[in-house]
Amino acid sequence: MDGPHDLGGKEGFGPINREHDNGPFHEAWEGRAFAIVHTGGGNSNWSVDWFRHSRELIEPTDYLTRPYFDQWAQTVMAQMIEAGHVTLHELISGVSVADVKAEVPAKEAKDIDRVITTERSFEVEPKAPPRFKIGDQIITNRYGHSGHSRLPGYARGCRGVILSHHGAHPLADAMARGEMVPEHLYTVAFAAEELWPEAKGSQDKVNIDLWESYFEHA
Repeated sequence: MDGPHDLGGKEGFGPINREHDNGPFHEAWEGRAFAIVHTGGGNSNWSVDWFRHSRELIEPTDYLTRPYFDQWAQTVMAQMIEAGHVTLHELISGVSVADVKAEVPAKEAKDIDRVITTERSFEVEPKAPPRFKIGDQIITNRYGHSGHSRLPGYARGCRGVILSHHGAHPLADAMARGEMVPEHLYTVAFAAEELWPEAKGSQDKVNIDLWESYFEHA
């Protein structure tokens, strides 16, 4: 969807402030917000794509002015209200008025190291063979849609080359709706000048992981 989150290639938002401390959190509350998202994402149908879509629905003024993990907290609170686990009054007051049993047991501290160090694969069985092969010239969809998408606005209607194929993975657009749709996933290489006219003559390239329905043969 077109929203305040899709800022790649857009001007007028000031410089990007690079940080060099390599720390994930700057204040203790940010770590707590991160933990809440990973332990209380609503219900058993929760997915990272649903979380991203919900976050993209934040009003532009809030999205562009509030700290990153503040957005995370706002999103997971909205999802927990929608799932019926808490009420708005409980969140505002900080006092629980009901004993709600979580569908997914909370992780204990001893489980964290195992969770963050265990490799996970999200590859699924495809329903059809891949339509593209390495080296194919493609052109991405020109238009987006109202739901979640991992095709950034700056890469729409652009020509690229298939760099690699990663098998089938759950389509993010469908997972945000609670649907499992296996679809082939590729890495596509774009010349920088194809994405941004002001990069004309640049030798830089940008690689983007894209699902098969995001493009056609050029």
